[in-house]
Amino acid sequence: CTTCGKCFSVNSSLRKHQRIHTGERRYPCSHCGKRFHQSYNLKRHQRNVHVGKYKCKDCGEVYTTVSNLRRHQWTHTGEKPFQCQDCGKSFTRRLSLLCHQRTH
Repeated sequence: CTTCGKCFSVNSSLRKHQRIHTGERRYPCSHCGKRFHQSYNLKRHQRNVHVGKYKCKDCGEVYTTVSNLRRHQWTHTGEKPFQCQDCGKSFTRRLSLLCHQRTH
């Protein structure tokens, strides 16, 4: 991606990703109205937020696994536990760090 440097092996994945930068969100959740860039993200949201037993104490969203809840809680704390050893930039996801490291 020329905007953020994220890497993709398939061109269609890059095009879907670029919706993040354009702000296009064409997939609304029928439960809460939140909109998503990709249908996969909507399905994941519905599965993790509207069908689950692990509730966020800050906002009330519900998740199916403890790890998903923990990752979500980083949005409230600002924590980014995966740090690049080359430049110090931090990420909330290990995969994002690995992709970033390819830019060095």
